[in-house]
Amino acid sequence: MLIRELVEQHEKEYLSPYATLSVNSKGRDVPEEECDIRPVFQRDRDRILHSKSFRRLKDKTQVFLTPEGDHYRTRLTHTLEVSQNARTIAKALRLNEDLTEAIALGHDLGHTPFGHAGERALDRCCMQGFKHNVQSKRVVEVLEKDGKGLNLTWEVRDGILNHQTHSMPSTLEGKIVRLSDKIAYIHHDMDDALRAGVLTEEDLPKELRNTLGKTTTRRLDTMIHDVITFSSGKPEIGMSKEIHEAMTELRLFMFDNVYTNPIVKQEEVKAEKLVENLYEYFLREFDRMPEEYKRLMNENGESKDRVVCDYVSSMSDRYAISVFDDLYMPKSWAY
Repeated sequence: MLIRELVEQHEKEYLSPYATLSVNSKGRDVPEEECDIRPVFQRDRDRILHSKSFRRLKDKTQVFLTPEGDHYRTRLTHTLEVSQNARTIAKALRLNEDLTEAIALGHDLGHTPFGHAGERALDRCCMQGFKHNVQSKRVVEVLEKDGKGLNLTWEVRDGILNHQTHSMPSTLEGKIVRLSDKIAYIHHDMDDALRAGVLTEEDLPKELRNTLGKTTTRRLDTMIHDVITFSSGKPEIGMSKEIHEAMTELRLFMFDNVYTNPIVKQEEVKAEKLVENLYEYFLREFDRMPEEYKRLMNENGESKDRVVCDYVSSMSDRYAISVFDDLYMPKSWAY
């Protein structure tokens, strides 16, 4: 018996009846020969981990734009923290950890440079609009591997597309990632805000500290334990009413005091203008686009607007600044 088949058999014997089994996957758009070692969701996880778009997350903004300190989160470390939270919950509930991890690692692959500032800019510019969850799905289906995509399973793509508040994944594993994403950014964005001196622990309302915990670590522990306790033995993923309401209040507190804080956001206007200028420039000067993106239009029949949006959204913060400097900043005369 192949190693993959042994793992699949173990899933059947050990995982919860509510888990998504690898052998029950709806499959890939393009059928492939099975791996002799890895079940399909583990294979998807590995493809995402080795993708170029995953590596670029290391230089994309989470909240604090291009921070100089070594310990502020980036989009990559956010992704890893979402993955860790989600895997902890999935393992405790005996759900499919490989599927959970694959969705978590891929959920933000389509994010723009400069975080949500870049997303807002492209959403205004692009004729078709721009949402990072939709772009993340497009990255794995179309843009990776020079236009071939990663050919991931339906369940992973569904979880990536539907990880935001306004939608709902089809699997419990996807629902874990959806909730873990919120838990992760509330936790680490507050930790970064404390590090930056934007907040102090005493700024947090007393009732929230009493309910969730008096440190960032304790609050993270409280929320994860609550998800596990509430969801255990059920065909749903959720939180108790008390903790969910407290988490929602904490999220609103973060929007009022961090996400819209003028000190934190003072550079975002510049970032949005930079992204808009790059989009408008390459829409005019399409011949200066990289060849892989030109092929999307010439061979795949994609619109120019869509392809330019793909290119600009793929940029890391540092690369976007470098391209902007090269295009718009005067150079010293050399002879």
